[in-house]
Amino acid sequence: MSSVLDPLFTPFSLKTLTIPNRFVMAPMTRGKSPGQVPTAEVAAYYRRRVEGGVGLIVTEGTVIDHPASDADAGVPRFYGADALAGWANVVTEVKAAGGHIVPQIWHVGTARRPAGARHPEAPSIGPSGLSRPGKQVSQPLTDSEIADLVAAYASAAADAKRIGFDGVELHGAHGYLIDQFFWEATNQRTDAFGGSLIARTRFGADVVRAVREAVGPDFPLILRWSQWKQQDYAAKLAATPELLEEFLAPLTDAGVDIYHCSQRRFWEAEFEGSEMNLAGWVKKISGKPTITVGSVGLSTDFITSFAAADQVGATGKDLAGLAARFERGEFDLVAVGRALIANPDWVNRVRAGAIDELKGYDPASLATLY
Repeated sequence: MSSVLDPLFTPFSLKTLTIPNRFVMAPMTRGKSPGQVPTAEVAAYYRRRVEGGVGLIVTEGTVIDHPASDADAGVPRFYGADALAGWANVVTEVKAAGGHIVPQIWHVGTARRPAGARHPEAPSIGPSGLSRPGKQVSQPLTDSEIADLVAAYASAAADAKRIGFDGVELHGAHGYLIDQFFWEATNQRTDAFGGSLIARTRFGADVVRAVREAVGPDFPLILRWSQWKQQDYAAKLAATPELLEEFLAPLTDAGVDIYHCSQRRFWEAEFEGSEMNLAGWVKKISGKPTITVGSVGLSTDFITSFAAADQVGATGKDLAGLAARFERGEFDLVAVGRALIANPDWVNRVRAGAIDELKGYDPASLATLY
């Protein structure tokens, strides 16, 4: 049966990566790795989503080898022989199911770390030691400390390639370390890493450049970024397309292959005068492929839906609008989050037209899709 969603089930290729459709599993912290080591259950969790039709898995955030990088005792590490062996098993299971997977590499910066963190004695770190505007929690990072952090990201990326991942994603969104450098409210530095918008991209660009050197030219490198922060949902790093161009240029030049553009609601226009969402603008300006994300498959945005578990589903209106944006060339890939937790085979069911089997289904919308 022909569907307006058919274009979302075409292959996508970039460098060494070819996936069968345009659906990506969004990174979602699960906290299910005791000792910060991914278990067989974690491997089965990701394999199940591949079997459910997902084209590309982006893992939950995995912390780099730095004392202040820990987010939670159950959040997996991406360093140490035990954790890397666990991730190698995840890769094996995903590949056995015919899937593709990249790790999301993460440092929380000055975001709060619980007492159960691996190194609770280590102070939080950030460009200026600010967890939010006016809240000083540590001293500003020194140049040597910044260099060590860049090297830790690169080392994690090299390990990702060595154990068989298909690429790597850097977490540069939502108020964590890389984003803390991007954001003027948490980056009050007056040296080469702070000041102008372009200067505030330097740390992120240095990380991208170091990762690119560590993995070579053909290993796909994704950067996830956002305008909004956990501290401020209305924040905008770039308030205009011109500022967005300034922001993206150093990162693109450093070696980003794909931009993962985090919005709370994918259907919202990013700038006045255009219906394009954030991924659309980033693709137009950078010329790079983009991933759109933001409440795909939910009948409300992801924040609102926390209070309404029965709203997790896939309304025809949302998916039809998503497909229309894809056909217009706004983005290349679509990341799906909570809907894939509720329905591991969400992609297969959408492809088969079995939307009535998904929670949150709107019967009146089916005719608009198939």
